[in-house]
Amino acid sequence: MEKRWTILKADEKAVKSLQDSLKIHPVICKVLVQRGITSFDNSKQFFRPQLSDLHNPWLMKDMEKAVDRITAAVNTREKILVFGDYDVDGTTAVASMYCFIKKIHPYTSFYIPHRYREGYGVSKAGIDFAKDNGITLIISLDCGIKSADLIAYAKDLGIDFIVCDHHLPDNIIPPAVAILNPKQEDCPYPYKELCGCGVGFKLMQALTERLGLHPDSAFQYLDLLATAIAADIVPMTGENRILAYHGLIKANQNPNNGIKALAKLSGLVQELHITNLVFMIAPRVNAAGRMDDASKAVEMFIAETEEEAMSYAEMLHSDNTDRKEADKTITEEALAQITDKEEWKSRKSTVVFQPHWHKGVVGIVASRLIETWYRPTIVLTQSGEYAAGSARSVPGFNLYEAIHACREHLLGYGGHFAAAGMTLELNQVDAFREKFEEVVAATIKPEMLIPEIVIDAEIELKDIRQPFFDIFCQMEPYGPENLRPVFITRNVTDTGWTKIVKEQHLRFSVKKDNVTISGIGFNMASKYELFEQKKPVDIVYTIDINEWNGNSSLQIRVIDCKASLQ
Repeated sequence: MEKRWTILKADEKAVKSLQDSLKIHPVICKVLVQRGITSFDNSKQFFRPQLSDLHNPWLMKDMEKAVDRITAAVNTREKILVFGDYDVDGTTAVASMYCFIKKIHPYTSFYIPHRYREGYGVSKAGIDFAKDNGITLIISLDCGIKSADLIAYAKDLGIDFIVCDHHLPDNIIPPAVAILNPKQEDCPYPYKELCGCGVGFKLMQALTERLGLHPDSAFQYLDLLATAIAADIVPMTGENRILAYHGLIKANQNPNNGIKALAKLSGLVQELHITNLVFMIAPRVNAAGRMDDASKAVEMFIAETEEEAMSYAEMLHSDNTDRKEADKTITEEALAQITDKEEWKSRKSTVVFQPHWHKGVVGIVASRLIETWYRPTIVLTQSGEYAAGSARSVPGFNLYEAIHACREHLLGYGGHFAAAGMTLELNQVDAFREKFEEVVAATIKPEMLIPEIVIDAEIELKDIRQPFFDIFCQMEPYGPENLRPVFITRNVTDTGWTKIVKEQHLRFSVKKDNVTISGIGFNMASKYELFEQKKPVDIVYTIDINEWNGNSSLQIRVIDCKASLQ
């Protein structure tokens, strides 16, 4: 698939000023300026995140009300229910809050709704569970801001709600005792991009102060919070960066038993990085809710012994194996519907349907299809008497607005700019597919249908040296708005040692100006002929470490390459 390359620019005066201050390579200064780091003090905060720089939790709207209500419940021995969503953000938030409150208040339990029986967010079944068990206070995490009717129902039953959420509020605000959400228009909290677990952490911070507890009472859950930040794809800036940075330290020095068990099952023997949380820990936690019941993810995180945590981790590992098999099979079946079919070649969208596909993986399959067939994509399956599915967008295209324009064919839908879900009558699938295509074709810009690679800077092979790489390593943890830097080097040539490995990957060996470097390009075997011709090539890549037989060396991980313009 051909890709378009965009090379970022930076204010040259700002770059020169920062270089004069830091005395480091100008390319590093360029990347920092692009990310809003323009002074020595900014750089110090960025490279050395301090927990002391976290914002005062009492700045968040309703924090006083939330803490007052919880302390009243503790003092009067009310039963408290910690309620959360079934994904990584929700389960880590519930595990953290449950353990925190349980230590000071034994009358505490938790509840995770079942993805298929109850659906997303606050559920009637959960509220009824609370009523049946004499619970009078529910703390919802990573959900609740859009549950006005259900929270009103709970209020009628004599159950109070404290909502800790980070999703955009609707016009109607739930009748909760307190709503902690920095995205509320009238909330003065300075940092708006916390995940659900992050909002819960701020509540724990405030409770720690009010109850005179040691700060570690909240900080001991930072590894779970780092996992939530990584998995929920929130910006890796401000407080998120501070919390993820210190959460990774905790995950490596004294991890939660659940994280330790999943890391062991994943075969990780080296230091945990944010990418391990994203690609090894998070999928196994999410698989519990996708394939079965996410409550066991919470049980794993709250386990007091390594043995108990491992028993739950093995269940999650098994769920993830089932998830991968379903994902692979459904992706192959979906691609078969569209690949090499003339009718699909001119389409600007993809909507595929099979009644037997597993509902838990259709969102993942939509993302997989985009990797091959770069279009706004919807994957539908049968759910009971209806069709239901998940949608994923390409960068820059407002998926939610497109689906909203097709609402005449839908029973229900929800989501945001990049991802959404919907339910419809089975006899509406074809009509919905055609209407969605009509809307997308009329509104999508042509360039949005070509994948974009954003490049931070142009460098030479001679720049790739250990001190240069070491400074970029200090920019971790990477994530949205602080992605791993991507570089371009022009006019490199093959040394004669570039080859195809395992039929689909390229093992690179390239040179320029008497400097040679090796690297790997995954799924790039089709590019081999470029190097075989011994003509100059432009390569786009990141830099990492190649570990082999106890030795380590710098290598490049190639993302794309094109013949150089002569």
